Amino acid sequence: MHAINTTYSREEELSQINAARLDPSRFAPLYDRHYKLIFLFIHHRVRDKELTADLTAQVFLKAMLNLSKYVDRGHPFSSWLYRIALNEVNMHYRKAKKECDIEIRESDAVEMMDEMNETYSEENCTRILQVLGEMNEELSSLIELRFMQRLSFQEIAGMYDITEANAKMKVYRALEKLKQLYQKSH
Repeated sequence: MHAINTTYSREEELSQINAARLDPSRFAPLYDRHYKLIFLFIHHRVRDKELTADLTAQVFLKAMLNLSKYVDRGHPFSSWLYRIALNEVNMHYRKAKKECDIEIRESDAVEMMDEMNETYSEENCTRILQVLGEMNEELSSLIELRFMQRLSFQEIAGMYDITEANAKMKVYRALEKLKQLYQKSH
């Protein structure tokens, strides 16, 4: 079972990263701590359990092999893993020459519609998904990461190697673009 441990300190995590750099067999605590989050992140994008397991394994293999390249910039380690995961998913879809279908939970749609000052309905939700599919990859990814994956601005900042303030600005600009395109689609 891969449990999520949220009671660790930043120093403890950095200590585990340094230990794993010296001895890859000590990567296990990092794997155990982040496996479920990365698995769910990937599964939300590919919706195939076997493929999700394969891509998740690839993410952790790449993370372990490239741990020496990890630079602590004050963002959570999970941000680095999410970036690797996003790259793996995108690479999978490029190789398969398929587009990633976005799936949205009702609670996520309600939250996004609320941010856009719109009323939730199934029809509006369908239109939002259509508009998200028409947006460029970076903008739709920002919206998905924030509202569907529920990543913090700090985690998003770490994925894109930007400041937290810049992450907030980018997410809200993406949301504004979504709102503009949504209103044009009426």
